[in-house]
Parts: sequence; structure tokens; C-alpha cells
Amino acid sequence: MRDTGGTNGGAGVRLGTPTGRAVVAAATLGSGMTLLDGSVVNVALKTIGEDLDASLAELQWVSNGYLLSLASLILLGGSLGDRFGRRRVFVWGTVGFAVASLLCGLAPNPEVLIAARVLQGVAAALLTPGSLAMIQGAFAREDRAAAIGSWSGLGSIAAALGPFVGGALVEYADWRWIFLVNLPLAAVTVAIAQRAVPETRDPHASNHFDLLGAVLGSASLGGLTYALIEWGGPLAPYAGVVAVLAGVGFVVAEGRLREPMLQLGIFRDVTFSAANVMTFLVYGALGAAMFFLVLELQTVSGYGALAAGIATLPLTVVMFFLAKRGGALGARIGPRIPMTFGPLVMAAGIALLLRVGPDVSYWLDVFPGITVFGLGLALMVAPLTSTVLAAAPDEHAGIASGVNNAVARAGSLLAVAALPVAVGLGGAEYADPVAFDAAYDVAIVACALLLVAGGAVSWLTIRTPEPS
Repeated sequence: MRDTGGTNGGAGVRLGTPTGRAVVAAATLGSGMTLLDGSVVNVALKTIGEDLDASLAELQWVSNGYLLSLASLILLGGSLGDRFGRRRVFVWGTVGFAVASLLCGLAPNPEVLIAARVLQGVAAALLTPGSLAMIQGAFAREDRAAAIGSWSGLGSIAAALGPFVGGALVEYADWRWIFLVNLPLAAVTVAIAQRAVPETRDPHASNHFDLLGAVLGSASLGGLTYALIEWGGPLAPYAGVVAVLAGVGFVVAEGRLREPMLQLGIFRDVTFSAANVMTFLVYGALGAAMFFLVLELQTVSGYGALAAGIATLPLTVVMFFLAKRGGALGARIGPRIPMTFGPLVMAAGIALLLRVGPDVSYWLDVFPGITVFGLGLALMVAPLTSTVLAAAPDEHAGIASGVNNAVARAGSLLAVAALPVAVGLGGAEYADPVAFDAAYDVAIVACALLLVAGGAVSWLTIRTPEPS
């Protein structure tokens, strides 16, 4: 497979060609696996807890261990792709993800499962930025927005399918299959990437890798996550101190190093910075809302795993039909309106889900909220992605993608870590219908407020970026 060198002007791949379809297919399958595993676990948490005798804190780590390593290392993954080739690092990550998924499927206790999930996140940090950077680097400039729209729409469907697929596997097979199913998906992804995807890289990428930045960033995010999940525990204050010191050290190191993992100058672009603030708020709300909704349906409403998964199916349908149109709308009118009203529509959908409780009616209490939520997500997701990439120089596509993905995962990670503590859940209370129902209402209101804040940030700060 030929190497296209740098990304200025891309490789000139067109969207409707066999190569164009292969690039989108490989990128979607790879990133779709990581998104699927980010959402599929939620519907299985109750069953995993029962099977492995896990506490709420351990279940939070099953979800957050993956997000923690992914968010911490995704910038390093982006820089590795820029240096060694986006396709090559993408393939490395896909193979690693399959191996870690096998370990998850064989885990005999919560500790092993958490460790395997951390390894999954490490592998996902390699393939996730590569999936988007492959599109940005390979496609002709005039086809990038449409290709990103296809990628984001199909990828969002993978995330939305997570609860449905997970529910079916948990109810009719075993929860372990939610991880083992990744093995054939990874094999297909590698086959397509190796045979049909052109290689791209940053010709100016450095040979130096910022391990200090990676360690400090991981320590800061990990310490903060531990402090939130283990709030009230004896080690939580020390973890908080580690998080602050490592965070300050990370900023200082990245500012002083000649070749840092994160070029802090990229944040001087107001549009780039604002889009990432908005990403943090919106994806924090998204991750926490899905975490609480699926558990509410099972713990309080009496749904089985499959029924809880099917309940979210309208989100998949809406994303399938409308995500690409959202990208086209953003390309036509600019990103400000879709990125403002998308989160506000999502907030309205979340508010409707306050009706979910002990005597739930699916068509009156779940379906309207999920559908409205999906409409807002479809309006927002592709314009957000396009805006982040357009605000950064082409040669930094891997880093720009990595930053935005890290911010999205960090938002979900910290929201899932903080909200259970904030609403009074701990220990085995997640299995108590009365306690969980009360906590669910408070959490959903908090998620709606985060979405409103995300919309406000977009309205006040987002402008159509100038072409690079």
C-alpha cells in the first residue's frame, strides 16, 4: 500500500470511490468497537456485579478503567500515528484491543476485569485518533466534511447499539460475550485497513515521544478519578493532591519541552478551545445519562438486560437517518447553530426521561425522551468533529483528533465517577430500587444542566473557522 506522505491536501481520495469507502469502513469499524465497548458495558453492569460479587465502586472502575487509560494516552496515540503512520498505529491498536477484549471475556473476578479494561483503553488510545486522522489525511479537502459526517454517524450508531447488543448477549448468552464479540470485528477491521487504506503521516513529526507528559497526564486524571469514586475513603484526599500536582506538572512540562506531546499553542485558537469545552460538558452528560438510565430501567423499572438495551433503540434509528444530514447542515450554515441547539435539544430529551420510574410506560416515558435526545445528538455530532479538525492545521490532525477524543472520554469518565457520589450512591445501594430512583432524578437534572451549559458555550464562542 502506497504511503501518501503528509496531509496537506490529503491523498486526494474521493468519497464515492472503492478506496474512499474502504477508509470510512475501516475507520468506522475500529472506532465503532471502542464506542461500542464504552456503552455496551453499562447494560451488563448489574449482571457483572451479581456474577462477580462486585461493589458499586468496582463497577464504576469497570466502566472508568477503560475511559481513564483511553483519555490519558490518546494524545500519545495521536502523536504516534502522526510519526509512524495513521494506518499502522490504527492496526496496532486494533490488534491490541482484540487481545485485551479476550482477557476481559476470561476475567474470573472484578480485579482482573478492571485490569483488562485498562488494557483495552490503552489499545483504544492507539486506534481511536488514527480512525479520524486516516479520514482527514486521506480524503480530498472537499470530501472531508461528508466523510467525517459518514464516520461520525455510523460511529454513533455503534455506540447507540451498545446497550441493545449488550442486552441481547447478557440475556441469551453470557456477559462475557460483550467482549469476545470484538475478536471477529477486529479481524475484519485489520483486513480492510491493510488491504485498502492508504498510509498517511505528518512529515514533520518528531522522533521524540513525551513520556513525561503521558505519565503526568495519566497520574492527574487517574488521581482525580480515584478521589471521586472513593470519596470518603482514607486515600481519597491523597489521590486528590496527586491529581492537582500532576496536573500542574503536566501543564508546566508541556509548556517547556521542545517537543511536547500536547502543543499548548493549539488552544490559542478560540474555536478549537471552545469546541473542546463544549465537548467536555456534552459528553460528560451523555456518559452519565446513559449510565444512570440503563441501571434505572433494570433496578427500578424491572427491565431485563435485553429490554433495557432495546429501550435505547430509537437513538440508533435517529442517528442512522439523520447524523449525516447534521453534518451536511453544519457544512452549509456553519457549526454555531447545530452546536448550540443540538445540546439544548438533548437537554430537553434528558428532561423527559425524568418520567422513568417504578411504573414506567415505555411509549410515554422512555421513547419520547430517547428520540428527542437522539435528534439533538444527530444535529451536533458531525459539526462538532468537523469544527475541531478545521480549527487545527492539517499536519496536526492526529493531535487535534486526540485532544477532542481525550476531552470527550474525560468528560464521561469524570461524570460517571462524580455523579454517583454527588447523588448519594455508594456500596451496594445501586441495587436498592428506592435509593437508586431518588438518586436517578437528581443525576438526570444535573445532566440536563451540563447540556444547557454546552449549548451556551457554543452560542457565545463558536464561529465558522477559516480554511487551514
